[in-house]
Amino acid sequence: MNRLRLWLGRNPLSVLLLALPFTLAAQLLGWAPVAVFILAAISIIPLASYIGQATEDLATHTDPRMGALLNATLGNAAELIITIAAVRAGLLELVKASITGSIIGNLLLVLGFAMAVGGIRHGTQRFNQRNASRNAILLVLAVITLVIPSVFSASLGGGTPTTLSAAGRSPVEALSVGVAVIMIILYALGLFDSARTKESPVSTQIPRRDAPSWTLGQSIAILAVSTVGVAWLSEALVQVAEAVIQDLGMSEFFMGIILVPLIGNVAEHLVSVQMALKNKMDLSTEIAISSSLQIALFVAPLLVFISLLLGHPLQLIFNRFELLALLAAVVIAVLVSSDGESTWLEGAGLLAIYLILGLAFFLLP
Repeated sequence: MNRLRLWLGRNPLSVLLLALPFTLAAQLLGWAPVAVFILAAISIIPLASYIGQATEDLATHTDPRMGALLNATLGNAAELIITIAAVRAGLLELVKASITGSIIGNLLLVLGFAMAVGGIRHGTQRFNQRNASRNAILLVLAVITLVIPSVFSASLGGGTPTTLSAAGRSPVEALSVGVAVIMIILYALGLFDSARTKESPVSTQIPRRDAPSWTLGQSIAILAVSTVGVAWLSEALVQVAEAVIQDLGMSEFFMGIILVPLIGNVAEHLVSVQMALKNKMDLSTEIAISSSLQIALFVAPLLVFISLLLGHPLQLIFNRFELLALLAAVVIAVLVSSDGESTWLEGAGLLAIYLILGLAFFLLP
């Protein structure tokens, strides 16, 4: 009993693992798609948390450079696994929406909630203005790389069969692949920067005292088991996604832009909020912004390459609502963080924008 309390104390989300056997039963017994979806989503949350904890603990067992690489590579592993399952199922609109939703979720929901609860407890909180400015510049550049293919897609013919290149790809698809290559290179440069300096926008390390105290072997085993578990649950989630969309009357777009990012990133979101409650606003903002950069510069282009291998080419073409949300989230986040200070009212403002966007996305046909 004491060991159980210690385990739950280190990770309160562990109690959600109780949903795992019910998820298996729901699949085997053919329960309603909505029940399977909810149970699988609940089960993914603690496993995603264990992936994050195991990654952080592995980082403490290595040198700072390798630790930065691990955090940068596996920081969004759970969401990457979910989106790969969606690509295999051909749910490309859901995948693109989840990319957008992850970025705006980190910049508006996570950062807003962290600023709100931290401000209520500690009043005005301060963080490194120089780092905030540097991160803001990279964030703007990252979002621009996502916006450019969408802006130019119309003039390139929208990828119709009559506009295929000699290589058999439409101009839009070729542009998406080219942009993905450049984004990966930019991300690699960020990793190179993290290897040379203690601080890098693409990789944020949790301090050793805040990391779990697992051994190296335990960390590897937990990471492996959690990854396999998330992969299985992601397949279950995606298999019933279309049925859930029809049963609940929601759009594939809303599921991708709101629900999928929340399911895959809840654990990481909680860490950012916990840091704000501890008055570690530097770390809290770094977690939110680094995660957004990882999604834009690593997860999105990686999905482009993976989609080609799976036979469902993903084009980095976003609709005007996604582009508006991306640009609004980046501009607002940059303005709020530019002075190196945050208050609970600024956090409430970020949350308000996220809720308005969420309502608009839900009402979209």
